[in-house]
Amino acid sequence: AVQNGYWHLYRYNPDVEATGKNGFSLDSKDPKGDLKDFLLGEVRYASLQKVFPEQAEQFYERTEKDMKDRLDSYKELADRK
Repeated sequence: AVQNGYWHLYRYNPDVEATGKNGFSLDSKDPKGDLKDFLLGEVRYASLQKVFPEQAEQFYERTEKDMKDRLDSYKELADRK
C-alpha cells in the first residue's frame, strides 16, 4: 500500500513550527494504478466482493473517495507556511 501510494506517510515536528516553518511534511508519492485492483489483491477484500458484490462496489468507491480526500488534505497541510 505504501509503495503504490495508497497508505500515506507523513511527519510532524512541532519544533520546526517554532522556527516559523511548516512542521508537517508529506513523504508519500501520489497513488499509481487502480485502488480497486489493489484491494482485490488482498484476500479480505476479494472475499467481500464474492460474498456481497453490491456492497463491495459501494465500499470500493467510498474508500477511493476517502483516500483522495485525505491525500488532498495532507497536501494542503504540507503546502502551508
